[in-house]
Amino acid sequence: MRIGELAELAGTSTRALRYYEQHGLLAARRTSNGYREYDESDLRLVREIRSLLEIGFNLEDTRPFVECLRSGRATGAECPGSIEVLGRKLADLDGCIARLQAVRRVVERELAHAVEEAAELESRIVS
Repeated sequence: MRIGELAELAGTSTRALRYYEQHGLLAARRTSNGYREYDESDLRLVREIRSLLEIGFNLEDTRPFVECLRSGRATGAECPGSIEVLGRKLADLDGCIARLQAVRRVVERELAHAVEEAAELESRIVS
């Protein structure tokens, strides 16, 4: 299949595919007239890249998953490099969640304090 068809099937743009190619994540074969040619395995790679990007991985983080698929594995997450990236991402997410929980506690205390202050002010005005 040509680049336009691959882009359509993968739900992306030809520009994105060229970008993946520039970064060594996708390798196009060239026809005799210079057109890029792809197959189903390339579609699988692009779908893997896109799904990882959609959940917050950066482009470089997708590399071990792509290499894992290229090695013939059933999924891109089965190889040591992919497992390492997943572990790092999970640790990052846990850190973000912890920070958000801390911020939530501060906001919750501020809200409770503000509600108390407003109630006291209201009771002084009514009295």
